[in-house]
Formats: sequence, structure tokens, C-alpha cells
Amino acid sequence: MSLPPRVEVVVVGAGLAGLSAATRLAAAGRDVHLVDAADHPGGRLTTSRVDGFLVDRGFQVLNTGYPRVPADLDLPALDLGWFWTGAVVRVDGRAHRFVDPRQHPATLPGTLATPLGGPHRLAALGAFSARAGYAPVDRLLRAEERSAEEHLRSAGVGKRALQTFLRPFLAGVLLEDRLATSSRYLDLVWRSFVRGRVGLPAAGMQSVGEQLAGRLPAGTVHLGTRVTAVDGGSVTTATGRTTADAVVVATDPDTAGALLPGIQASAPRQVTTHLHVLPASPWPSPLIVLGGPGGRLVNTVVVSDAQPAYSPDGRALVASSTLAPTRESDVRAEIARAHDVVGADLEHLTSVTVPGAQPAALPPLQHRQPVDLGGGLFVCGDHRDTPSIQGAMASGARTSRAVLRRLSRSDAPATHARPA
Repeated sequence: MSLPPRVEVVVVGAGLAGLSAATRLAAAGRDVHLVDAADHPGGRLTTSRVDGFLVDRGFQVLNTGYPRVPADLDLPALDLGWFWTGAVVRVDGRAHRFVDPRQHPATLPGTLATPLGGPHRLAALGAFSARAGYAPVDRLLRAEERSAEEHLRSAGVGKRALQTFLRPFLAGVLLEDRLATSSRYLDLVWRSFVRGRVGLPAAGMQSVGEQLAGRLPAGTVHLGTRVTAVDGGSVTTATGRTTADAVVVATDPDTAGALLPGIQASAPRQVTTHLHVLPASPWPSPLIVLGGPGGRLVNTVVVSDAQPAYSPDGRALVASSTLAPTRESDVRAEIARAHDVVGADLEHLTSVTVPGAQPAALPPLQHRQPVDLGGGLFVCGDHRDTPSIQGAMASGARTSRAVLRRLSRSDAPATHARPA
């Protein structure tokens, strides 16, 4: 369905930022239309089905520690399956389960016995977690900014914990293993793990975007429609030009930069994910398994342990990630060693490389960048906030408020001074 010739607001981009903006504008009674070149809502949250298995576009998870997630989504309707908070780490070839004991108290002895530098290093990691998890956010954002690695070293976590646990764990989150990311963003990310849980929807990560899109009025979501030009009063597509009182560009940074010259974001991070099938899971609990030092593997996890709906027949679906583009044959042996299985047992399902998985968050952290460009033109996305689901949704919410302020000014009747 083509865009009407005249609407109140056009949102370009049906990712989480655009969906968050559009649903709020629609709830406020505004005539808002959402347009996207893709054939489904959700943006980078994309799920396909391969031989009956659910395959997300890269290993993605939903973190309830992000404030916007429980506030804006119907989590029970997503039917989430949960990972345990923690990881399997290998020290001297032996696997150790390092788990947050608040959720699973029985794991405390094993966690304390994990050789990450001794009790004082574990205490330092606990103190770091408590500060990030429970200090006021504005205090975290006012703290001295440095690289994530410098921040962790100054926290006293020690070399072994940094190299064996923190670096590979964070590499899978930040999509960089030098830990050059802003310490302020690290605090916000670590806060989300301390305060929330990580899970997968039963219908895949794409269902998050589909849930939001389902809140918009019928006929206002236009998929498979590419926008070629925008300005503060109109949007142009292959089918024509639509005029509007406000236009919101809520796309990835490259597309936003093409439509809005001058919009830039830090160099995007990339990730390659290899999907394999095993006859059964080799693990007793749903934990991410970290790659070892010197290898290409960042992490690997049996996603069907957390969310059984990802597998059609009870076999185990394994997702394994590398930061550099790799062939499946490059990392098959590492994946097998990580799970203590024979390489021949790994049935390769598919591999996915995502070149623009998320923007970088280098110091200084570009947090809460302006979204109102003036003249009825707005921009939002995780590149205007933080490179995360939280950043995308928060940016969309912030943009909707800015649009409503502009529209309310337009709605206000003109006032005239009374004659003396």
C-alpha cells in the first residue's frame, strides 16, 4: 500500500527506534505513517527459519535490564526463554561455570572456585558490579571517562579475570575485543546485566518489532517501500511524494547519512555467526561459553537450551560468533573444543555475517545527541544514543516527544494583542 499524499507525520525506518517513535505518536492521536524498505518490521532484529530452526540475524538477545524493555514491551506475550547470567570460562583447559549466584544460589561454591585471580579479585569484580548496577545513572555518566579496559584495570579485577572472563564476554556484547569502548557505556551495559535477565522470544527476535508494529493502526505501516529523499515537509518514494508536518528518519547510520547529509556515526561493528546443530545439548544449564585466548571464537552458546522453541525437534541449536568474517571451517574445531564434542557431530546449518551490527561507542560517548534538526525534520536511532536495544528505543521515545512539541505549537491558535 502506497503512502497517502498527505499525512501528519512520516517515520522512515521500522526498526526499534522508528517503531518506538511511531507507536507513541499514534497513541497521542497523531496521524503517523511508518515506511521501510524491508518486508518486515524490526530493522536489525530479523529472524528466518532454516530447516525448521529459528535463526536470528546474528546472536541477539533481549535484556530486561534495559529500562525501555519492560516499560515498552509486553514481555509475557513474547514468551521468553532465559539464559543464566554468567558464562562458562576455560582455565588451563578446564571448564568452569561462573554464574551470578543471586539467581542460582547452588552455583556459589563453583563460582567462588573459578580461578580468576583469587578472592580479592572476585571481590573487586563484585564491587564493580555493585557500583555499575546500583549507583545513579547520572553519577555513572559524570564519572571520568576512559577506555573500558582502563576502567576495568582501575577497578582491580586483575589480569586473569580480564583476559579469561571479561574480555571475551564483553567482546560478544560490544563487538570489539580491544575494550576501547567508552567506560561510561561499559557501566551502562554492565548495569543492565546486574539488574535484568537475558532471554529469547519464542518466535525469535523479530517478534519484538512485530509486537510494536501491531500497535499501529491498520494501513499505516508501509513495508517494501524505499524512501529516496526527505525534507522537513515531505518524503519521496518510488510511488510519489507525500507531504507531512514532520518527518522522522529512523534508519541505520549509513541510510540516515544518505538521506540527511551531515549525519554521522562511529565506525560500525560487525559480527559473523555460525549456526550448527548437535544431537543433544552438552550442557546442564543455558550458559554462554566463552572463546579461549588466541582463538577466533568470541563465544558459543546452545540457544535452544534457553529457548526450546528455536529447535523444531529437540536437537540442540548452537550459535557461535566471531568478530572478523570467518568461514565455518575456520572455527569448527574451536567450537567443538568449547563444547567438548567431536567436530563431526556439528551439523552446519548456516552462517551469517552482519557488517553493520551496531555503531561503536568510543570515548567520548556521544549520548543523547540532538534529534530535532529543525524545520520539521527529525532523526533517531541507536547512533543518536547508545548502540543497543535500549539506545534505539530511548532515542525513539525522545524523538516522539520532540515531534509532539512541534505539532502542539502548530496546533496552538494564533494570539493577537488586544487594542489599548
